[in-house]
Amino acid sequence: MANITAAQVKQLREMTDSPMMECKKALVEADGDMDAAVDILRKNGLAAAAKKAGRETNEGAVGAFVSDDATAGALCEVACETDFVGSNPKFTGFAAAVAQVVSETNPADVDALLKESLEGETVESALTELIHTMGENMKITRFAARKAVNGAVSSYVHMGGKIGVLVEFAFNNAETAQNEAFKTFAHDVCLQVAAVAPICAVREDVPAETIEHEMSIYKAQAAESGKPEAIQEKIATGRLEKFYKEQVLTEQAFVKDADMTIAQYAAKVSKETGDEIRIVGFDRISRADA
Repeated sequence: MANITAAQVKQLREMTDSPMMECKKALVEADGDMDAAVDILRKNGLAAAAKKAGRETNEGAVGAFVSDDATAGALCEVACETDFVGSNPKFTGFAAAVAQVVSETNPADVDALLKESLEGETVESALTELIHTMGENMKITRFAARKAVNGAVSSYVHMGGKIGVLVEFAFNNAETAQNEAFKTFAHDVCLQVAAVAPICAVREDVPAETIEHEMSIYKAQAAESGKPEAIQEKIATGRLEKFYKEQVLTEQAFVKDADMTIAQYAAKVSKETGDEIRIVGFDRISRADA
């Protein structure tokens, strides 16, 4: 049996982030072979992950990725057990790394994502190793991705991963993506989506059933006024307009300047850049909704 030194144990711990005693046990079992010891810890990690699989995952983080040319991006939510782990840089870094995989591979669902490659192994294997390393159950719960054909995407992660936002913009000139005025605008729009949680970018994207539902409520409220039907219709329509202003991104008041709507802000930046900038759509993943 090989004589296991403290230096070997320290080296294995640094390589795997595994507990000190587990590293020593693995080295003893591997007769001092470092590579074999790593494999043993990985196998033990699989067993540990299975034991942890039933635990509740009520915390977590959303990671974001945007390509260097800003034409593609993604969000990925990974759940864990505690806020302590959810805010750990290793955990949030993993979420961001998986978001990059989502952006580059466009998986159909979480199961397909788990089979994709991440730094020489599958996403599933990397997740299992992280479960073993950090000692908590973890799950990749959902993701979103966007590709801009003529435009750019921008992302924002709020409160250390509690909210992740991805916004897609369209414009005519490729150089607009690098314009500082546009970059500021894109970031501000991401902040708006994170803070106000609109339901869609433009009113044309509001689902018909949502409009019908809201109008039914507003008409019922107007009917209680006892006023003529024509007046009731105007009251209901006015309340629907208010709904649009509150729930549609481009019609919302800009959180940093309430005298200007997001649409007016877009028009202002379009003039500054000499290009026509439109907000195509957005994705917002909030841990509060999990």
